[in-house]
Order: sequence, then structure tokens, then C-alpha cells
Amino acid sequence: MFLAESSIQLVPDGTLLLHVVIIAIMVAVLNRTLLKPINEILSRRDALLSGRMTEAQVLDATRAEKLADYEAAIRGARSEGYQLLEAEKTAALREREQRLRAAKQEISKEVASAIETTHQEQATARRDLEGRAAELSGLIGEQVLRRPLR
Repeated sequence: MFLAESSIQLVPDGTLLLHVVIIAIMVAVLNRTLLKPINEILSRRDALLSGRMTEAQVLDATRAEKLADYEAAIRGARSEGYQLLEAEKTAALREREQRLRAAKQEISKEVASAIETTHQEQATARRDLEGRAAELSGLIGEQVLRRPLR
């Protein structure tokens, strides 16, 4: 019996209703004074963050577009540079070929002129040698015969 008297019995009575009303009032007061301003601050913060996230996404998309434009411009400039190099190389090769042709023509003219000069000198030397040979043959004939041949 002693145990039954010292145990706590939960019997609903009028104080329970009073406690429920006090808790409901406290929840309403806390919602109005503390939780509502905190929730407003959190919602504004979320709105601000989502706005900044949207702005960051727009900036990232703009950055990606500008990067793509930059890379395209770099590729175009490189391509144009390579084309200019090829054009300069082709022009230099053409100029080199023209110089080589001109040099070959000049050398051909000089060789032809030297050959012509050599032929002329050969003809002159032949005439001189034939004249000298006739003169020497006459002298040899005079000495062998011991009389003048003319």
C-alpha cells in the first residue's frame, strides 16, 4: 500500500487544460515575437542568395560565352597568321625561283659569250698557226733543199 500512495498518478484535471492553454499562448507569442522575424530574415536571405546565384549563373554564362569568343578569335588569328606565313613563304620561293632563273640566264649568256670568244680565239690561233706552219714549212724546205722555194 505504501507503494500505491507514493506513486504519481496522472489524472486529467483542470490544470492540464490550463497548461495546454499556457503552452499555446507561449507558442503564439514566440512565433510572433521571435520565430516570425527569424523566418523573415531567413526568407530574405534565401531570396538574396537565390538572386545572387542567378546573377552568378548569368555571369558564368557570360564568361563562358566570352571565353568561347576569345578562343575563336585566337584560332582565327592563328589561322590568318599561318595563311600570311604561307603567302610570304610562297612569295619568297617565287622570288628565289626568279632569281635562280635570272642567274641561270646570266650564266648561260656569259658561258655562250665565253664559248664565242673561245671560238674566235681558236679561229685566230688556227689562222696564226697555219700561217706559221706555212712559213716554217717554207723555211724547212729551203734548208733541206738549200735553195729558196719561192
